[in-house]
Amino acid sequence: MRTPPADEADVPASIPSWTVGDITVHRIDEVLLPPATGAWLLPDATTDVVSQQDWLRPDFADHEGVLHLDSHGFAFETGGLRVVVDTGIGNGKTRANPAWHDLRTGYLDRLAAAGFPPDAVDLVVLTHLHTDHVGWNTHEVNGEWVPTFPNARYVTSRTEREFWAAYDMDEPRRNMFADSVIPVERAGLLDLVDVRPEGTELAPGLSLLPTPGHTPGHMAVQLTSQEETALITGDCIHHPIQLAHPAIASCVDIDPEQSRRSRHNLLTSLAGTGTLVLGTHFPPPTAGRVVTDGEAYRLLPVAAA
Repeated sequence: MRTPPADEADVPASIPSWTVGDITVHRIDEVLLPPATGAWLLPDATTDVVSQQDWLRPDFADHEGVLHLDSHGFAFETGGLRVVVDTGIGNGKTRANPAWHDLRTGYLDRLAAAGFPPDAVDLVVLTHLHTDHVGWNTHEVNGEWVPTFPNARYVTSRTEREFWAAYDMDEPRRNMFADSVIPVERAGLLDLVDVRPEGTELAPGLSLLPTPGHTPGHMAVQLTSQEETALITGDCIHHPIQLAHPAIASCVDIDPEQSRRSRHNLLTSLAGTGTLVLGTHFPPPTAGRVVTDGEAYRLLPVAAA
């Protein structure tokens, strides 16, 4: 599946956003993912399982129980820093997954429309180093992949980078690191952070929380302002069906059992708190608040402005 070339019609008149105290969080859309994605990514989320959760329809699943997912990032300003969280799949990248291969989207135009042109970004937070979270780290210039955000520091977990450094990668993953991670390292822009169990403050109002399992160094991103809180999930939670069934793991989790523990602990900490949860792969409305639902949870959607 190839996304058509981007044009002016690809950039909406307004960018979806939510407020958290005095922080405005913008969703930077990249691409809707094909219907088959859910069945591949979350194989235990069968159509029968999904169809039992009426609250998922029509936004998060269709009436046949097929999950909706997409790829997007988030951008916001806090403590005087312009921050981007996760950089999606990227344009023009050679990828094994046909839905991610050689995309041509207006992601950078949408980022600029939100007030975050690449040269103005100060910080890029990578929740983990998977293909669909690092692609816009770089763009092609004269046949070479160079950092898209030349004035930013790129941040990820030290545990995450060291794990992949020792990992026996297949060719597609080696290619991804070669075009989307290593150029940032060679430019001296990648910072590795030790994320403490209780979380690590990266900037005023911005903290990293350890949520390992999907990858060993996976992080969620917490925002706080004026006694309000938001949390960007990364891939600790791929889809709201995992609120109803926290034991449902992803087929690409490095450690499924640890992923389940992280998800359970995170949902327990969020339920009933009023924290705005922003799902990295949740389709619109993307955001919501976690409440208990019997022995599990559900998401009360919060529409974007």
